[in-house]
Amino acid sequence: MSVIRAEGLEYTYHGSDHQALKGLDFEVQPGEVFGFLGPSGAGKTTTQKILTGLLDDYEGGATVLDRPVVEWGSDLYRHIGVSPETPTLYQKLTGRENLELFGSLYGGHKRDPLELLDTVGIADAVDRRVGTYSKGMQMRLNFVRALLHHPELLFLDEPTGGIDPSSARDVMGVIESLRDKGTTVFLTTHDMTVADRLCDRVAFIVNGALPVVDTPRQLKIAHGQQRVRVEYRDEGELLSQEFPLDDLGTNDAFQDLLARNEVETIHSEEATLADVFIEITGETLQ
Repeated sequence: MSVIRAEGLEYTYHGSDHQALKGLDFEVQPGEVFGFLGPSGAGKTTTQKILTGLLDDYEGGATVLDRPVVEWGSDLYRHIGVSPETPTLYQKLTGRENLELFGSLYGGHKRDPLELLDTVGIADAVDRRVGTYSKGMQMRLNFVRALLHHPELLFLDEPTGGIDPSSARDVMGVIESLRDKGTTVFLTTHDMTVADRLCDRVAFIVNGALPVVDTPRQLKIAHGQQRVRVEYRDEGELLSQEFPLDDLGTNDAFQDLLARNEVETIHSEEATLADVFIEITGETLQ
């Protein structure tokens, strides 16, 4: 059983002639982190809003947890956790009070607020008003809020956006731990480094369409180009240059560089997911 299924999914915002989603077809399997990757305005957030019941005037099919989204109603939120890109928190309440308030909306066993905040490094601020939190702290609180009720499916919109690298590693570690315990994650992002680390499969979305869905590894094998990076000295200045790994023996520029005897290092580099995205879509990520 697929946890999420989209079939011919289309959407156009009221008053617009532009089709935001153009017949999307994809499935998300139980226990996987599925990356929905693309630049701003590509249709990532629109898709997530449909799958979480916030937009219902779409065309095509959208099924979550083996049930059409339009049939779920509010009961859907007992089964899913949602972390939107923009934090929705009560600024005059403390971190603990925010989590207790949101937790009261769910039945059953809920996670301890202090434990959740500790996983993302802000347990020491649990009794401070959220209005005193930095943007990065609010993003982390927004993230763990989605985990309160042990959801079987998580929707994360740019979960590492706006936070420092160390905190981003904490968040990614939590996501990996959840995946290891069987939680399914639908992750929207334009950060290909995050996607490469976390995602079992990815879908590239550009201008409301999905040109490809596959594993990061397979995409890099099929579409990426291995390169060689050469660091060398030129009048004392350390410079670097990249060359395609194929046909290095007949690459005149590479051979000329070697002949100058000023090479410091040579090492190979695998194509990144961002490289593959550009190769497939012709678009850059912003």
